[in-house]
Amino acid sequence: MARKNRVQFQKGLSWSELMANYGTEEQCRQAIMKQRWPDGFRCPLCGGERHCELRGRRLIQCNQCHRQTSVTAGTIFHCTKLPLVVWFQAIFLLTQSKNGISSLELARYLGVSYNTAWKLQHKLMQVMLERESGKQLTGAIQIDDAVIGGARHGGKRGRGTAAKIPMLAAVQTDNGRPVKAKLTRVPAHSGNAVSKWAEAHVASGSSIVSDGLACFRALGRANLTHRSIVVGSGYRAAQNPEFLWVNTLLGNVKNALAGTYHSVNSKHIPRYLAEFQYRFNRRFDLAAMIPRLLHAAVRTPPMPMRLLMLAESHW
Repeated sequence: MARKNRVQFQKGLSWSELMANYGTEEQCRQAIMKQRWPDGFRCPLCGGERHCELRGRRLIQCNQCHRQTSVTAGTIFHCTKLPLVVWFQAIFLLTQSKNGISSLELARYLGVSYNTAWKLQHKLMQVMLERESGKQLTGAIQIDDAVIGGARHGGKRGRGTAAKIPMLAAVQTDNGRPVKAKLTRVPAHSGNAVSKWAEAHVASGSSIVSDGLACFRALGRANLTHRSIVVGSGYRAAQNPEFLWVNTLLGNVKNALAGTYHSVNSKHIPRYLAEFQYRFNRRFDLAAMIPRLLHAAVRTPPMPMRLLMLAESHW
């Protein structure tokens, strides 16, 4: 019998365990309080520790300045009208599904409208995006260019197609095994864009390997050790062992985008990429994903609808 992959066959978190731990509003509220104030309540206004709880209004009042606050105020859950149980169920579905989940499917699972599910999903993906933005790859790295979106009927094919969105994918490896990934939308596959990407997302001194695309020459100017391999195009190029993990990652991302989401708005692409990246980088411990995302969620400022609809930054 073939040896099982420990990551793929790990136990994870079951739905029954989710409901046992986060099945009531009070359990969810206590979980948020623990992540927000791990050392005990601190007033967001004066920093006071002594407080009382106004049970009827579900508010916490500081004994020093009398400021009243809720456990969700100033977080991604700010002013939510949804039960916290629904939020936790959404967190479970987004973190435990390898290929993601569409807003329509999420709405069916949660018993909410499509618009509510979309806002809920994108707020949680925004948490993932902001959590991942400051983390850099280091050591041995594989990089490749890609585009998202297909050619319009009868239109031009390839990188220059107007309907396609340029992106970069990179995988950090350790002893030949994938560790962390970066999936980033970029303005173009140009030397300037690649140089800025490397400065933001790759630690100085790292060793990076790319194909022969001209824009990757800029990596040599970014305090990195850069090696370029001319691989041509087509199936054989994709199977080159030097790019095994980055090509595998790109294949999974593209399949999920086409199979799960079918079509995504270009201005929201950074969130979708961040969702894949967040799950990939934490795939070694599926059961810990809920508390880890919750930890990030209570440190992410509110994201009203008007901000959700704005185009995301490339970087």
